[in-house]
Parts: sequence; C-alpha cells; structure tokens
Amino acid sequence: MSKIKLAALQLELEKTNNLNYLLDELNQLCKNSNDLDLVILSELAVGGAGAKNCDHPFKKYKKVFSDFAMKNSIFLIPGTFYEEINGKNFNVSPVFNRNGELIAKAKKIYPWLPYEEDVESSSEICVFNFEGKGNIGIHICYDLWFPETSRALAMAGAEIIINPTMTPTKDRDIETIMVRATAAQQQCFYLDINGSGEQGNGKSLICDYEGSILDFAENERKIFEVEIDFDLVKKARTNGFMGLGQPIKSFRDNPFSPIKDFNKEYLKSLGELKRSKD
Repeated sequence: MSKIKLAALQLELEKTNNLNYLLDELNQLCKNSNDLDLVILSELAVGGAGAKNCDHPFKKYKKVFSDFAMKNSIFLIPGTFYEEINGKNFNVSPVFNRNGELIAKAKKIYPWLPYEEDVESSSEICVFNFEGKGNIGIHICYDLWFPETSRALAMAGAEIIINPTMTPTKDRDIETIMVRATAAQQQCFYLDINGSGEQGNGKSLICDYEGSILDFAENERKIFEVEIDFDLVKKARTNGFMGLGQPIKSFRDNPFSPIKDFNKEYLKSLGELKRSKD
C-alpha cells in the first residue's frame, strides 16, 4: 500500500499560549479518527510570532509532542517553533514518528524579512521517507514565495510538500494561487495549513499533483482529512502533467541555475531590504 491518511488543523488561535487548546483539539481528533497516519499543525501554533526573548522554544515542548505521537501511534508535525542552534535562532518544523522519535526537522529557508526579525536563514532542505511508502518534504510559510525551495524538495524526491504557515495579511489570496501553481509545477500533492483567529486569516488548502484543489477553508475552524496515494505522483511524473509535459524529468535532464546570471547593478538599485514606508 502506498496510501496514507493525514489530517491538518486550521484552528482559531490566540496570539500565544495555545498549548492546552491544541492538545484538546489533537486528542479529540485522534479519538474520532483512529486510522490517521500523519497530523499537521500550522506555523508557530503554540507560541506565536517573535523570536527575540522567545518564551516558547522548541525544547520546551519537544517531550509533550513526542509523547503525544507515541501515545496515539501517529506521525506528528506540530507546526513550527523557534529554536536556538549554535547561537542562532531558526524557525523549525519538527517531525515525530509513531514511536515519538524526532526523525526530521525543517528549518525555514526564507524568514519573512524585514518583518520576521532575529531569525536566521537556513540553507538546508527537509525530505523524509514515510514508512517506505513515499517521500514528504517540508518548507515553511514564506518559503512558498521562492519556487527554488519547492523545486529543491521535488528534486530530492518529495511527493508531498507540507507548508505550515502563519499568514494574517492581505496577500493570502495570492498565496493560495501559488499553492496551486507549485503543486502543478512540481507534480506533487501540496498541503498549505494556516491558522485563523488572531494568528492568521485561514484559507488553508490541499492540492493534488495537477494543481486541483482537494479541500479548502475560509477563515473558520476546520479539520482537513484526506487520503493520499504516493503512487499517483509517481505515475504523473512518469507520464506527464495530464499526460502532457514532464517538468520533473525535463529539469532532471537540463537543470538550470540562474545564480550565475545575477544582474548585480540592477539588484543593488532596488535598495536595502527594509520595511516599506507605504
């Protein structure tokens, strides 16, 4: 079997201190759906934004979510947390397996600068294998805006990309379009899970490998549950998008890197990366 059943929670979150609420929701979910393989929360769901003097670091909650994953025999991605690594703060998304073991940890590659201050940029991608069935990649929130990140995940074998996000801003509608486009470009399932309430404006969605929307939310509390078949991605990448273009194989055979083509003078003319006055 190459199928997994996953759930993602778009919840009405306070700005911070959401642990008890999240655990209540997770417990109710696992009580009602005892056949889940993977459960996912949104970005910074527990503690909210703000890396400087953070009161909600990953190490504070690692055992809580490890124990939950083991107790319910599920894989768990409990959103993201700030974590200090070698003296630098990262926005990280941990992955616990059914035994409560930390098997992977995505680091946000592109913090939302100039707004997400005191967070280091990562140069690592995160792809893990799900029990021999297929590969799952994770990038975080603003990483969606950089197609290079999803391309890197796809070329590392990711057949599902998960994007925990925390977007409360007016650009959310554009992000939903990016989700569909990314799923089609990378020929993969794509799950983008946002918070609502004080943390975000919702509009989470799940797309298939052709960019079609499998499920969508507005700004309400919503629990997504979907079964995903990794083999469908393999077939699509082998046979082409709708039986037509085969972008993964084309990129494999002719990889393109624009880095050498930077127009340094033009880019310098755009000015510093700082908050707009508009």
